[in-house]
Amino acid sequence: MVLDQPGAPLRQAELPDPTPGPGQLLVRVDACGVCRTDLHIADGELPRAKLPLVLGHQIVGTVVDEDRRVGIPWLAWTDGDCRFCRSGRENLCDRARFTGYDVDGGYAEYTVVAERFCLPLPEGYSARETAPLLCAGLIGYRSLRLAGDGERLGLFGFGASAHIVAQVARHQGRRVFAFTRPGDEEGQVFARELGAAWAGGSDERPPEELDAAIIFAPVGGLVPLALGAVAKGGTVICAGIHMSDIPAFSYELLWGERVVRSVANLTRRDGEEFLALAPQVPVRTSVALFPLGQANEALEHLRGGELRGAAVIDVLRS
Repeated sequence: MVLDQPGAPLRQAELPDPTPGPGQLLVRVDACGVCRTDLHIADGELPRAKLPLVLGHQIVGTVVDEDRRVGIPWLAWTDGDCRFCRSGRENLCDRARFTGYDVDGGYAEYTVVAERFCLPLPEGYSARETAPLLCAGLIGYRSLRLAGDGERLGLFGFGASAHIVAQVARHQGRRVFAFTRPGDEEGQVFARELGAAWAGGSDERPPEELDAAIIFAPVGGLVPLALGAVAKGGTVICAGIHMSDIPAFSYELLWGERVVRSVANLTRRDGEEFLALAPQVPVRTSVALFPLGQANEALEHLRGGELRGAAVIDVLRS
């Protein structure tokens, strides 16, 4: 499924099988998660994408001519030599390339990947269950680490990432407070089923102050709301790669040593740590399956907030 230009629907196409170069693997795609970043790319909100482009960066596949499953995440390549890479911050590499953005991704039957950026996959998960772990889970895990050790955690936007992070946070002994779109009672019920101590609309105040909040929804207006919900010394994490403009707000909301920070991309270490942790929780992903030819429909369901958990393109069974 090919993106020819921003704003256009994906086009189903027959393409030659990709050819792996030195250090690369040819991978048969089994499943690929659908991420909000894919939607931002398709809509042109992330403007420097390679075109034409095959989207998708939560890829579970099997190496051709090998009985080996691999996970292919957003981070596709770094130079390994810049000051960011040498200081353990390869996620900030200025020359980094990203799967389904700079290089073709997993909305296809085959893809290629640099072997050193493949991730080992946990046992006991099917391809469709694993796919959301490779971005929704990884970005959520990195956000959770950067949020600190506070017990009271707010999650704004209860979708693919939050439904995974909530399970990890509960495993760590935290209490989760879930914020959905106002009136999304089904989403609030889903959050409570996953152990949330409280669930309500983003226009509501939680019953107590929070130690930290993670914003997964790409809505800048949630930043002052989250700041108003965290206690002094609390942290607000903006987890998305794109967000609408943050409105002006009173300094009083920030005062008291509150912190606002973003999360950018991920490192291979994040992936290795989280994918080792997931079966210990154990994390269970809620997925809605779409065949490859219905990738446009999957993106529209994501846009409309109609998913309970994550959307996954089931390539193996398409």
